[in-house]
Amino acid sequence: MSSLKRFFKDTIIYGIAAVLPRAINIFLVKLHTSTLDAAKYAVNTDYYVYAAYLNALLTFGMETAFFRFFSKEKEKGKVLSTSFISLLISTLIFLCLALFFNNEIAVFFGFKTPLFFKLLVYTITLDTLVVVPFAYLRVTNKPVKFTAIKILNIGVFTILNVFFLWYVPHAIKNGIYLPEFIVNYYQEYPKVIHIFVAGTVASLSTFVLLFPAVFKFKFEFDFSLFKRMFQYSFPIMIGSLAFVTNENLDKLLLGSILGEKQMGIYAACYKLGVFMTLYIFAFRLGAEPFFFNNAHKKNAKETYARILNWFTIFGSFFMLFVVVFIDLFATILLGKSEYFEALSIVPIILLANLLLGIYNNLSVWYKLTDKTKYGMYFSILGALITIVFNLVMIPKIGFMASAWATLLAFGTMMMVSYFIGQKQYAIEYNLKKIVGYLVASTGFGYISFHVFRGQYWFSILTIVFFFGLIFFNEKKEIKQILKR
Repeated sequence: MSSLKRFFKDTIIYGIAAVLPRAINIFLVKLHTSTLDAAKYAVNTDYYVYAAYLNALLTFGMETAFFRFFSKEKEKGKVLSTSFISLLISTLIFLCLALFFNNEIAVFFGFKTPLFFKLLVYTITLDTLVVVPFAYLRVTNKPVKFTAIKILNIGVFTILNVFFLWYVPHAIKNGIYLPEFIVNYYQEYPKVIHIFVAGTVASLSTFVLLFPAVFKFKFEFDFSLFKRMFQYSFPIMIGSLAFVTNENLDKLLLGSILGEKQMGIYAACYKLGVFMTLYIFAFRLGAEPFFFNNAHKKNAKETYARILNWFTIFGSFFMLFVVVFIDLFATILLGKSEYFEALSIVPIILLANLLLGIYNNLSVWYKLTDKTKYGMYFSILGALITIVFNLVMIPKIGFMASAWATLLAFGTMMMVSYFIGQKQYAIEYNLKKIVGYLVASTGFGYISFHVFRGQYWFSILTIVFFFGLIFFNEKKEIKQILKR
């Protein structure tokens, strides 16, 4: 099997692990928005923004460092155990400090109750402790097991969400019997807390399944190895924190400048842009170990160029598909009409996330040359653009400023990474095709959204035409891939 075909196969399996849980999460948006008003939905958004920051901080880039050192070190057991032990120690320290100062920290970050922050701490602790076991499944080519556990996680989360946000109030309203402790629990706390509890229980189920695997390898901490791994991972951690800022600070700023209702509306519509995020995440799950494991091959650069070309093709197609059917997706996923106010951000967010995906592809040059400091620089640059543009423009154009800031930040990161990367680790990307697909998809999407919006005959015609354009340009390579 060719390396490219193997990559596509693994990415499809990882895609299920990435897309299915997050697709279910998207469909849960309607349950959340129908249960919570925009202001309460903003509380849910705040919670997961802080979760993203803590996740980036506690994992401190060790996942990527694990892939890099596992692929080049002879004593792979030491890489595995050193990675896990380092995360275990730092996470336990965080857990103790966070619980000891729980009340003070909760007040500082504006949580409605200290219990919110305590649930966040438990969830992040459990999620951090399974980072290395999950990475090990990926690097040893066990995508099926990886996917099964991810699906179980979202299954538990979904069942608890549906039970507490739909079935319990339905049962209480219609006189259906429920144990008294469940009714008391439901009525004692605000509805949004049930979402947080569901997340903690889902993370616990994943931890229980993966933790026994930890005892299958020898516990051995190599300080010298850790020092080298940390030097590699630290810039990634800083870059991750800056990246989380790029993705999430807009929501916090909108809440403080325009109010929680406007932020809740923006955050709900932002979820429609998650379709592109799903695609990017699925791709990254398969791409990261693939890039490292194939770096030594003679035709590696040619393979990387072909992968970016196909990534752009599929990404452009997905972006166009969502935009031309945007009102249909909004009706299905958002429910309440009060959230439709911010639909105009969706095409911009989709394009921004596609450019981010291209940037992730381009990042292969600094990861393979061990110059991860550049990733940190690029992310910090994007974060500065996000902060300044939002602060200046939100008072003038509202939540549209946050969408344009996201596009500007990710677009700038992509361009700067490409030009510097070509000097450090030159790869002959097919820019003519890549730019052509981006321009075509963006152009058709713009016409559909602003001129033929809601006219589905035009939407279908546009999709068929774009698909034909792809087949015409790529038919030779499609035949080659299918023959192998």
